[in-house]
Amino acid sequence: MGTHTGSVPNQVPQGDGYAHMVVCGDDGLAHRLAAELRGVYREQVTLVVPPSGRRVRQPVVGRARAASAALLDMVNAAVNRTGNGDAADADRELEATEPTEDVLADAGVERATALALVYDDDETNIRAALTARRLNPRLRLVLRLYNRRLGQHIEELLDQSAALATGDGPGSGSGSTTVLSDADTAAPALAATALVGTSKIVETDGILLRAVERQPPRPGEVADPGLCTLALLSATSNDPAGADGSEGSGEHGPQLLPDAAAVEAATGRGTVALEQVSYSGPPLAAGRAGVPAFGELFSRRLRWSLAGLAACVVALAVALMVVTGDHPVHATYVTLLDLFAINEPAHNDDRGRQILQLLSGFVGLLLLPVLLAAVLEALGTFRTASSLRKPPRGLGGHVVLLGLGKIGTRVLTRLREMDIPVVCVEADPEARGMATARRLRVPVVLGDVTQEGVLEAAKIHRAHSLLALTSVDTTNLEAVLYARSVRSRLRVVLRLYDDDFATAVYRTLRAAHPRALTRSRSVTHLAAPSFAGAMMGRQILGAIPVERRVLLFAAVRVAGHPQLEGKTVGEAFRPGAWRVLALEVSDGVLDGERVGGAGSEGARGSRLVWELPDTYVLRGSDRVVLAATRRGLAELLGRRVVRRGADL
Repeated sequence: MGTHTGSVPNQVPQGDGYAHMVVCGDDGLAHRLAAELRGVYREQVTLVVPPSGRRVRQPVVGRARAASAALLDMVNAAVNRTGNGDAADADRELEATEPTEDVLADAGVERATALALVYDDDETNIRAALTARRLNPRLRLVLRLYNRRLGQHIEELLDQSAALATGDGPGSGSGSTTVLSDADTAAPALAATALVGTSKIVETDGILLRAVERQPPRPGEVADPGLCTLALLSATSNDPAGADGSEGSGEHGPQLLPDAAAVEAATGRGTVALEQVSYSGPPLAAGRAGVPAFGELFSRRLRWSLAGLAACVVALAVALMVVTGDHPVHATYVTLLDLFAINEPAHNDDRGRQILQLLSGFVGLLLLPVLLAAVLEALGTFRTASSLRKPPRGLGGHVVLLGLGKIGTRVLTRLREMDIPVVCVEADPEARGMATARRLRVPVVLGDVTQEGVLEAAKIHRAHSLLALTSVDTTNLEAVLYARSVRSRLRVVLRLYDDDFATAVYRTLRAAHPRALTRSRSVTHLAAPSFAGAMMGRQILGAIPVERRVLLFAAVRVAGHPQLEGKTVGEAFRPGAWRVLALEVSDGVLDGERVGGAGSEGARGSRLVWELPDTYVLRGSDRVVLAATRRGLAELLGRRVVRRGADL
């Protein structure tokens, strides 16, 4: 029940000044999250996990735990070398069956700055969150919940409880609660990997951003800065191994957030530029990505029949106008009367008029079955509107998505939000994501992906990339191997839970297909950075590594920050510390003028403007997205500067 034992490598002192973070979980996400907090943010972490014999998915958790311990040893060794380490910088691990009140108290929740509850069971996380909020009303809580609606209610309840207990306002940030799902947080990275081959991305306001390393420009070439230049790499044309040989600091390390003069003076050095993730596959033919509903009402043969009858009516009207000399409008009216057999017989008219009336009557007889077929076909289309679509003929440059479970459904939604053509493959007709596929009108192939002909039906030979996201590692691997036999250069991303297995598969596929992009991803590995960012504060959007250093991305309200408020964007930029990247505006209007560019209103109603003029004055009501180093962000937000060595 509540019993626990402490494994105490490096006991943590319990002084009042000690501030740390607590991670509680029962699978690989807990260990990955702890490693992320230690390795990226240099935070002291107390990890609470079940006893070794009662952990779920023990093989993978054991490896994740070993990796976390290895990373911790490396960090502690680096701290000892700098001479800045002390007893308060140590971490510890507790073993407990459940996160009861006694366990949370022993973990130091009353003095902790943040607590992550990432158990696989929603009820366990909610129960522990309620207890932790009572122990420490100012604690920053991060919960892993699969039920979105319940998560919203729990988040509001815990925030309200913290506001009442502390007396602070609801928006003060004290005692904040963030509810996340590993499926939701991993979906953007998986989508980005399928499109551009990397999961090193940051999502803000629905836009995916990535940091791209670019080689030094050749003589006469002009380097493309993208949205902005984030860093200058340590590697140069004379020292191509600088990135590997440097320690990430000093004269030969990467230079983060350089100014324009430093970028111009850095000849022969590679750069890291910020870009927006977009679809890079071949463009689809018009109408393939989203066929209008009217075009789906009638088949092609029926549309040709209707077009032929319309041409006959026009020809008869022109002939009647020539024979009788009537006005074009009157001639068309008389032709339609003859067509529907409601006109007076032309027995007293000349022979030409009589012949035209007979031809019009004959065309009218042909029109009746065509109209009946159109009505029946339209009714059938409406009746089957909720059924699954098949991949259209000639489809190409799309993404083939295997598996419509929890992860696959979120990735499908993310891809369609980015207007990426997708074809899904699912063996279970009652899978979680089938309703989402019908709603989004995405083609679905029902069948076992390991059976011959299923991937061919999904047009795998003309696809841009393959996302294998089923819950079975061997199924994902078999699908990828078969797809590579059909198209050797196909970009593939497969979900593998076992780390060792993923590493072996990646190396083998890369050796067998060196010119094709292969990526193996673990959902827990992709979700850990988002959970870590939430533990650091709601304003943290993510982190992107640059060699051995890290750039943080944060959303900050300008009010209360003298380094930003009342200053222009150019004046607020501090090289090597922070840089304003984007501004949140209302309806894409900046200072009374409509603005465009990446992430503006043209990108599906986003309210972020990325191409800011240096002369724009930041107001207290503005909310900006900025890139910063750890020390720069700590100084800007008025936080303590981490004590674990330099700002690596």
